[in-house]
Amino acid sequence: MERHFHVEYDAKFDGKDYPATGMPNADSVSLKRLKGGGIETQQKKGGQTLITITTVVSKDGKTRTSTWKGKDSQGRDVNNVVVFEKQ
Repeated sequence: MERHFHVEYDAKFDGKDYPATGMPNADSVSLKRLKGGGIETQQKKGGQTLITITTVVSKDGKTRTSTWKGKDSQGRDVNNVVVFEKQ
């Protein structure tokens, strides 16, 4: 099953909620920088956090790993790891 999304938001790394469009399960996001250079993104619906995404780039800059944890809109557990490698 192939799905395409076009997600848009304009946010600062201050932990505050910002409106987002294009996400089927969320209407806002919050961002903050983590110690060590990672980023935490929270996808929210009605102010409630559904998914927390922790993203870390490897020291050599060639790999980005995003870990998704939380619940989808049907209440099912989400626990995914997505790895991007620079070509």
